[in-house]
Amino acid sequence: MKNPMIAIAIAATALTAGASPALAQDRWDWGGGRPGDRDYGLVGAGVPILYRELRATNRGRAFVMRNFDFNHDGRVSPREANAANRAFAQVAGQRRDRFDWSSRDRTVVVEERGGGWDRGAMRGYGFRQTSRGATLRLQEDVLFKTDSAVLRPGAIEKLRPLASYLRAEPGVRVAIDGYTDSRGTDAHNQDLSERRAASVRTAFDELGVVRARFAVVGHGEADPVATNATAAGMRQNRRVEVTLLGQRADRFARAD
Repeated sequence: MKNPMIAIAIAATALTAGASPALAQDRWDWGGGRPGDRDYGLVGAGVPILYRELRATNRGRAFVMRNFDFNHDGRVSPREANAANRAFAQVAGQRRDRFDWSSRDRTVVVEERGGGWDRGAMRGYGFRQTSRGATLRLQEDVLFKTDSAVLRPGAIEKLRPLASYLRAEPGVRVAIDGYTDSRGTDAHNQDLSERRAASVRTAFDELGVVRARFAVVGHGEADPVATNATAAGMRQNRRVEVTLLGQRADRFARAD
């Protein structure tokens, strides 16, 4: 891509001198709790742990619930509260009591040369066209050990080019779907597929992609792509699929 791409990062932090373009992309969803927005409430064992600045303002409560309700149960656990505190402290610094929430609403325009993402790496994913968009299939042995939802050490590197694309294309929304083979009980397979899909979403979060862009679903042993009667077939069925919703797969097949 010969012309520079202008990436609009909504609610991004101000660029520091010499900062790379990637650092200007804010990783958190700051969109809730503004004047006129609905009131956000906090319940759960983790609420007393939260910094006062997160509990006492609607912007703070929205920040917690839109980013750190990891299991989507509408409650704040101690683990979620600690994660919210750490994230807020990194952004607000030592003077949390003077944090300017409106600063998150400013638009920072960042010029990224070369399109902001690795076209060769995206082509290498082998996206296929589905009714939902451009879909990437990641097999279990690339991401996880058998019967585990803990990412292998190399899994983050496998996802890094896709994360770079998502940071450069902030309007693209993503579906992450987890699947298992037919071994084990229905309940176990459903739980494992959900945890694996959530682990991939968390990896994108760590790579700086706003978590609110993702729809994460576990399907258990449903929708197999191969027979479960053979080891090779079961291996194909143990997978996580990442779909760039509404996108064309042939966009990533081109060399330019």
